[in-house]
Amino acid sequence: MWDFEHPPLDSELAARYQIRWMLPAQCADELASGAADIGLVPIASLATTPGLRILPGCTIASKGRVRSLLLVRRASQPLASLRSVAADTASRTTLAYARILLHEWHNPGVPFLPMAADLDAMLDRADAAIVIGDPALMALEERANRFERTGEELVYHDLAAEWNSLTGLPFVSAVWGAAGIPGAPCLASETWDSKNSIAKDFLRSRDHGLAHLPDLVDEWAAKLPLPADTIRQYLTNNIHYILDEECLEGMRVFFRRAAETGVLPAYELPIEALST
Repeated sequence: MWDFEHPPLDSELAARYQIRWMLPAQCADELASGAADIGLVPIASLATTPGLRILPGCTIASKGRVRSLLLVRRASQPLASLRSVAADTASRTTLAYARILLHEWHNPGVPFLPMAADLDAMLDRADAAIVIGDPALMALEERANRFERTGEELVYHDLAAEWNSLTGLPFVSAVWGAAGIPGAPCLASETWDSKNSIAKDFLRSRDHGLAHLPDLVDEWAAKLPLPADTIRQYLTNNIHYILDEECLEGMRVFFRRAAETGVLPAYELPIEALST
């Protein structure tokens, strides 16, 4: 979102796009209802929202450890014997990946209990917890302190690393989805027929953001209770931003396994996703 938030292009883009901020799952709901035209959506929503198209080239993915998507369990309790999992519902895709992995771990039917992202409270109520985003990064930072405080040994499963170990492919979390409504107000004078210029805006913003990673680290270090080096490592080493062929194959395998396990309806990537 660099160009949408920073000069010299923020004013130009503000004249053409109306920006509203919300969680990716909410973005998917807005697209499904027609309240928005473009949104950063969990890829699981592609299988449940008919007609969504994918803006090419941009993604939020990981090709190894991601550190912000964790399944945390007590060391004394194996994955196959978990009786309940407290789940932060901020990302539908992460929960779908977790369901697929739990099939592999011989525990496909373990119930997920929706809860706010508070690791202590989650583990008070359930055998394991799925923690997503900044709370997951903070849980890793506080890992040693928590052990000293509670004496409880925990295992922190990085879900992206687990997926990569299983498939050899990236963990793709989100893409820019478009509802493709001609003349919709959020696109001002633009229409889906000019999708190449729309995609160009997002690709250019992605590239400018990558060129300003040190500035983004400084910005977010002032906003989050995390060390600047943690944010730097996360933005540079853990997150992959380019929807390349390896990511597309990771998405294909995700949708195939999700359908095979009954986690999501059957879905095939649209041809638009293959153009860059």
